[in-house]
Amino acid sequence: MDFEKIISQMTLDEKLGMIHGDNVYDTKGAERLGIPPFRFSDGPMGVRGEFDRESCDYVKNTDDLATSFPCPTAVAATWNEERAFENGETLGREIRGIGRDVSLSPGINIHRTPLCGRSFEYMSEDPHLISKIAAGVIRGIQENDVAACVKHFAANNQETRRFDVNVEVDDRTFHEIYLPGFQAAVQEGHSMAVMGAYNKFRGEFCCQNSYLLKNILREEWGFDGVVISDWGAIHDTKKALEAGTDFDMNVNNRYDEYHYANPLKKMVEDGEIPESAVDAVILRVLKLMERLKMFDADRKSGAYNTEENRQAVLNVARESIVLLKNEDKVLPLAKDPSKSILLVGENANRLHAFSGGSSEVRALFELTPLLGIKMHLGGNYHIRYAKGYSSEQQDEEAARKLREEACELAGKADVVIYVGGLNHEFDIEGQDRKDMKLPYGQDELIEALLAVKPDTVIVNMSGSPVEMGKWIDRAKAVVQYWYSGTMGGTALAEVLFGDVNPSGKLPTTFPKKLEDTPAYKFGEFPGDDKVEYKEGIYVGYRYYDTFDVEPEFCFGHGLSYTDFTYSDMKVQVTENQDAKVRATVSCTLKNTGDRKGAEVVQLYVSDREASVSRPAKELKGFRKVTLNPGERTVVTFELTEKDFSFYSVEDAGWKWEHGDFELLLGSSSRDIRLKEKIEL
Repeated sequence: MDFEKIISQMTLDEKLGMIHGDNVYDTKGAERLGIPPFRFSDGPMGVRGEFDRESCDYVKNTDDLATSFPCPTAVAATWNEERAFENGETLGREIRGIGRDVSLSPGINIHRTPLCGRSFEYMSEDPHLISKIAAGVIRGIQENDVAACVKHFAANNQETRRFDVNVEVDDRTFHEIYLPGFQAAVQEGHSMAVMGAYNKFRGEFCCQNSYLLKNILREEWGFDGVVISDWGAIHDTKKALEAGTDFDMNVNNRYDEYHYANPLKKMVEDGEIPESAVDAVILRVLKLMERLKMFDADRKSGAYNTEENRQAVLNVARESIVLLKNEDKVLPLAKDPSKSILLVGENANRLHAFSGGSSEVRALFELTPLLGIKMHLGGNYHIRYAKGYSSEQQDEEAARKLREEACELAGKADVVIYVGGLNHEFDIEGQDRKDMKLPYGQDELIEALLAVKPDTVIVNMSGSPVEMGKWIDRAKAVVQYWYSGTMGGTALAEVLFGDVNPSGKLPTTFPKKLEDTPAYKFGEFPGDDKVEYKEGIYVGYRYYDTFDVEPEFCFGHGLSYTDFTYSDMKVQVTENQDAKVRATVSCTLKNTGDRKGAEVVQLYVSDREASVSRPAKELKGFRKVTLNPGERTVVTFELTEKDFSFYSVEDAGWKWEHGDFELLLGSSSRDIRLKEKIEL
């Protein structure tokens, strides 16, 4: 198409209508010239419902009921790039099926602290894991003639004062921790859109920050897509346009007052901004429309609420569940109709999909753990339910009665399964948690249940870590279960009763207590009008492993119902005169147990003699491998000089140094099975 000719035929009003909101998630388009509106969709956990243009509230028809997806932390917990792609492909299919053009996902901001209210919408504390999972999700979304929009660029790691807090972070930390995921999203995932963050970065709002949007995103990384503001994140019309933000979106019905509406029109008419600057934005928008086949009759039509989509989200949910602890092989539970089963905990019977903020989904249905287990086992089983605790405000007497009722029933049951944790009053957009403690008196309830029934299976449902110290030593079986969407209850039932062997790994460290976390230790969370990332590169396991702080459950941890052995580690290194390094690392993995299962082999690199402070180890590769009992395979990784490098502030680039490195292969960051030292 001759875009230059089309732009020359457009009025200024038509141009501006294409680049600012005309509904909560829509722009206008230019009907006279056959240009459709752009239709965006939250979010990472499914297609958000339709909004009314005048009220900016849900329309509440039945045609926007959709599939609810596992939260992004759950996707990362699969440690499986194929599952990430499948999750994205299915999400894109739903978005296109409901008639939208852009998925406002994935969210990939670093888990800097367990208290961030929006961590469940993000993936991990580790930039390498984020990079691989996010790139897979993005490629999957964009298979459907739908654009992914990776967010929130950049350093958006808290909800407290998210609209104006100024983030200060040093260059090395920024490049090593907070930028790699976004760079991979652009250069490996080829994301067609990027969303700017609400916060300020080094004194300037992200959606009008030329350093972020021009220097890094477009010039350094070669990004040629569109930049979308977070809703209400533009504060200065001229700065935003000059920095390269293409869409001005907001959540109010004063559409003519948006920055890219009448204010921008006046600036163009007054000669303060040349119309050619607007034309450059329109050109990028039209090019994206062409990439999405928005002018073509053969554009993919997508599909939502299909059996294929439900199977895909079930696959992800299954692989996301993490077996944290399993003493005496309490799990899997035997399928024995003669054994009575009691489920305890509000989360066993609570719906979560339509809450949490912009990721909420008006789900066609959602299988709770209680429903999933009853459907899975069928009518021959005697299954009872006790609430145990309540999220509703109540006095101590009412709470005591719920505890006593649950414990009385637990004493009579053969099997007790507790499903508690958090909900979207805590894992929620717009506010951070005050602490890591379980709410609603759950610690007391769990202690009481374990006293009555020591084999009680503890299922923690949350999108971020919680403190478990009051009861973790007494609990024999503990499972981490995330917000898992439409098919979550089925996935949990299959894992608990052994139809599926758990293979999830923690994508973020579970510390013992808040005081152990680096953001707390170094005293800068959430800050006031400014927050400084004083912990630097020591985020997550980089901190715990370097400074010998014992977590409750380490990064990468996750047990199985079978056993795996690692052996025969081999390393081959080649270097050339251009300082290019290639290292091939391999080992033999064998399933030595009696069940089919999947193991995630993790490769860490340790720089033993760097000129700068470096973490004890850093994840540089992972592979998920499924093996039958007795089966073995060779798992191979390829490393380059970038994997041995740190960001040199003096050189303003990545640098590796001669000396000794150690390559570590293992089942988690603290369960290292094989080591090999090399000299570069």
